[in-house]
Amino acid sequence: MTALDGRLMAAALTLARRSAGTSTPNPNVGCILVRDGQVVGRGRTGEGGRPHAEAAALAAAGPAARGATAWVTLEPCAHVSPRGPACADLLVEAGVARVVVAMPDPDPRTAGRGIARLREGGVDVVEDVGRPAAEDELLGFRRHVEDGRPEIALKLALSLDGRLAMADGRSRWLTGPVARAFGHALRARADAVVVGHGTFRVDRPELTVRLPGWTGRQPARVVVGRPAAVPTGWLAVPDLPGLLALARSRAWLRLLVEGGGRLAGALLAADLVDRLWLFRAPLLVGEGPSLEGFEATDLAAARARWTLASRRVLGGDVLEELVRAR
Repeated sequence: MTALDGRLMAAALTLARRSAGTSTPNPNVGCILVRDGQVVGRGRTGEGGRPHAEAAALAAAGPAARGATAWVTLEPCAHVSPRGPACADLLVEAGVARVVVAMPDPDPRTAGRGIARLREGGVDVVEDVGRPAAEDELLGFRRHVEDGRPEIALKLALSLDGRLAMADGRSRWLTGPVARAFGHALRARADAVVVGHGTFRVDRPELTVRLPGWTGRQPARVVVGRPAAVPTGWLAVPDLPGLLALARSRAWLRLLVEGGGRLAGALLAADLVDRLWLFRAPLLVGEGPSLEGFEATDLAAARARWTLASRRVLGGDVLEELVRAR
């Protein structure tokens, strides 16, 4: 591994992130091809999962792919499907000389076979470059393959005294416009946005991506509980098992849960939350709802449960991203 490998893998990951939320049921992958110091091809997983990133990059490079190095954020697939050929075979056939891979593919149809195929074809392979960042980006895909469920991210907006809303349940708006815009960006990366029926009843949230100039897809909208009725275009499930079954049936890779306290508490109690987005607003509410149905029984264990991944200031609010330690 060289310093250049690290820099170009970071660039490939940035490219991959642009397909988050649109590549389902396939993982969002990025690929960059370089020959003689020049980028000759870039590719990312297409909408709906095709083309794969490697195929897109090879198509962009054409004959210039021969002798090039490819940086790809996930092991190239080794299985042929009705939707396209195996990417490992495409790289060999194109004459790519070197492939730098961030992480192995957990899909048992590939799982090391892609790298083996490349080496059998005479390609020099470097593994595990930027692996932690790639595994974090593809957490939803890993969960889907290994656990049969998507990545579940819980977004909570809290007052300084830990309240989710006012005493009457209203929560518009705890946070300011910059934090809310970031929340919309999180929605854009999700396959579905989820709320509990209490939040649905009181706030009547839209759960859409409303960023200036946004013309991309909108996530599915799901309410958990038993509302009397849901608007056209919404989905309703009775409980957490119903939510997981719905996600599995649609091969969703990322769920963003936006509340309320009962649903958040149930997810935490069931240890189903992979990522926490905690928005802390600079205000005190006093009486008001908080998490329900979840209680820590050991402070040391509770402290070890989460790893702080990032912290940033968004206008007047503070955002903390925490990842479940497993």
